[in-house]
Amino acid sequence: MGRVAVVTDSSACLPGELVSELDVHVVPLRFSIDGKSYLDGIDITATDLYRLLPRMREVPTTSAPTPSYYYAAYQQVAADHDSVAVVTLARRFSGMYQSALLAAATARESLPALRVEVLDSGTAAGAEGLVALNAARRAAAGAALDDVISTAREVSGRVVLVATLDTLYYLARGGRVPMAVHWANSVVRVNPVFRILPMSADARTVRVARGRQSAVRQMLELVRQQAGSGEWHGVVFHSDSLDDAEELRCQVVSMTWVVELYVCDFTPAMGIHTGPGVLGLAYYTTG
Repeated sequence: MGRVAVVTDSSACLPGELVSELDVHVVPLRFSIDGKSYLDGIDITATDLYRLLPRMREVPTTSAPTPSYYYAAYQQVAADHDSVAVVTLARRFSGMYQSALLAAATARESLPALRVEVLDSGTAAGAEGLVALNAARRAAAGAALDDVISTAREVSGRVVLVATLDTLYYLARGGRVPMAVHWANSVVRVNPVFRILPMSADARTVRVARGRQSAVRQMLELVRQQAGSGEWHGVVFHSDSLDDAEELRCQVVSMTWVVELYVCDFTPAMGIHTGPGVLGLAYYTTG
């Protein structure tokens, strides 16, 4: 094993095979539906979640991992590693960064041989996953902790996320995005397109499309405008929309110089707030 372990959270959309291959340690979010608690990615599959959502009676809730969850991950890797690089969801979106820092402070006292560095990815979902993925690859190559963190920070400064939703019902019901209530009650069905620019920690509505196909076209237009001509790395994430995700992947491959482009599920802990039909793309270019 490498000297550096990489820890991230389950909101980072990473394909399971890469998590296993690169030995990424994933700390689960927690969520509750109608009084029953689940650990993200452990207690329920994405497919089962979207079958359950239409029957839920109460607005679901999500909890960030507590410091104890992060500390347990640090303890787990301490026997085989001398340092840990932690990549978190943007602190503006969640308390995960703070939880990871508190756990690191505890580890400095109780696990003095283990050095822990926590990085706010400044982004979310598949974009956070790409930051963690590159950190894990650098660690697997035997890099020191400072180099692993430097690589993660460099990717954080490049990665862009664009996404759309097929329904606004769940966002409106949860009340987290006030404009979603207005759109959900509109006579004309709209599909907003969101974007998170590098290190912005800001999911902004950049387009409002009428219909799913129009939203995807506008997502691709945004990609064309920003992707440049370098080598292209990305992940397509979706909630119960695998066919759409595969089609989006094919469209991206046809218009860019793709080195890697994975398809994976939008994590259930995020999906309970958006419902099925999320389709997103996170990417960065090199060269």
